[in-house]
Amino acid sequence: MTLHIPRIPGIDFAAVGKQFGHLEIEHSDNENDAAVIPSPLAVIGGGDGPTVLLIAGTHGDEYEGQVLLQELIRTVQAEDVTGRLIVLPALNICAVREGRRVASVDGVNLNRAMPGSAAGGPAQQIASIVAEELIPMADYVMDIHSGGNASEYVPSAFVYLGPTPELWAAKVAAVTAFNAPYCVAVKPMLKAGSISGAADLAGVPMISTELGGRGTVSVPILQRAKEGLRSLLGHWGVLKDESKPLASQSAERPIHWVQLTAEAAVHSTMAGLFEPLVVLGQKVSAGDVVARVHAVEELDRPAKEFHSPIDGVVAIVRHPAIVNVGTTLVNIAVDHGTTPPEGNHVPS
Repeated sequence: MTLHIPRIPGIDFAAVGKQFGHLEIEHSDNENDAAVIPSPLAVIGGGDGPTVLLIAGTHGDEYEGQVLLQELIRTVQAEDVTGRLIVLPALNICAVREGRRVASVDGVNLNRAMPGSAAGGPAQQIASIVAEELIPMADYVMDIHSGGNASEYVPSAFVYLGPTPELWAAKVAAVTAFNAPYCVAVKPMLKAGSISGAADLAGVPMISTELGGRGTVSVPILQRAKEGLRSLLGHWGVLKDESKPLASQSAERPIHWVQLTAEAAVHSTMAGLFEPLVVLGQKVSAGDVVARVHAVEELDRPAKEFHSPIDGVVAIVRHPAIVNVGTTLVNIAVDHGTTPPEGNHVPS
C-alpha cells in the first residue's frame, strides 16, 4: 500500500524508513517563470502506530524549533519510531532564508493563513497543504514557535483552550509531557488562520510553544526543549523508549500555567526608546510601572510611564528598543500557578 500527496512529490507516506523531500510551492515572478519553492520535509516511518506532525519555521526568525527539528531528523531512525513522524523544520522557507517573521515574496503571516489556497501565493499554498493534507493525516501536531526578533517569552508550551473537554484534556497531558517551565493558555480560536486553530477545527490534539526569542537560541531553553520533545513523542506513542510517567515528570519540575487575556498587552502611546522595568516571569500588581518610553529628540520631555493593567506574571517583553505608537511593550498574563485553567474556560 502506498500513500502519495501530489504536492509533496516523491514521498510515500505509508513506507517504512526515512525519506527526504519537499512541499512543491509554485511561484512565478519577474525573475522566475513557473519556478518551484521547495519547503523541506522529512518523513520517518516505523510501521503501524500514530502519525505526528512536527512544524518549525512558520515564522522565519524563530530559530529554536528549527534547530530542534533539524537535530531530531538526523538522530531518529526508522527503527526508533512506532508509526510515523512528518517533520517540517523550515515550513515558510522563504521567511527562513531571510531571517524574517514573514517572507518578502508575499508578506503573508503563515500562521494567519490557514486553510490557505492552492491557487494563492507561496504562504497560501503552504497553508493549504498543511490544513488540507497533513493535519488530517495526523493524530497529533506540534508547531514550535518563539518570540523571534521582536520579543521574548517565558519559555513555554502554548495552547488554545478547548475546544472540547476531550481535546483540552489531551492538550493538558501533552503540556505535562513536554514539561516546559511555563504553559501559556489563550482563548479558543484566538487567531483566525492559525495552525492551532486549524488543528482544533480538525479535532486533532495540538500544542505549540514559545521558546524564548530575541532572534537567537538560548542554550538552557534549547536543552530543556530537547528533553521535552522526546518525552512528548514518547507520550504520544510514536518514539520508542522515551515514555515517562506524567505525574512523576510534573512533580519533578512543576509547570507554571499562565493565561493571556484581552487585557494582557501594554501598548505604547508614543514613539521613542523603550525601557523595560520588569523581567520575564516577574509577578506584578495592577498599576505597577512596567515600562518607560523616552522621546528621542525632545530632550526636555519626561519619559512616559506605562502601568500593568492587571495582577499577573510578565509573560512577554519587547526586544528592540525603538518603538512606535501602538507597539506592544510587555504582556501581563493571569497567574494560575501550577493548576491548568479549569473546564469552565472551555466552551461547551
